[in-house]
Amino acid sequence: MLSQGIFSYILLVSAFLFTLGALGVLIRRNPLVVFMCIELMLNSVNLTLVAYSRYLDSEEGQIFAFMVIVVAAAEVVVGLALLTRVFRSGRELDVDDLDEMKQ
Repeated sequence: MLSQGIFSYILLVSAFLFTLGALGVLIRRNPLVVFMCIELMLNSVNLTLVAYSRYLDSEEGQIFAFMVIVVAAAEVVVGLALLTRVFRSGRELDVDDLDEMKQ
């Protein structure tokens, strides 16, 4: 079980990481950086879930965090496959210009 002080610090770190990821998604235009920022946001949510799980002395948060990791891994596979397809077609990798998958 976590103490109140450590729990507060973990939540602050998680909020900082989530904010950093959200700013990266909003500001950057490179799709690889956007995917990395989304992963950072998902990992900050996982940190919060595990912290609450330890604070409340329950395993449900850790199980849910594992499910989020599985979904994030699938998202990375699909996203990188799309980016590889766009890169091989010779198009520029810019989020604003990737509205259609035409060649």
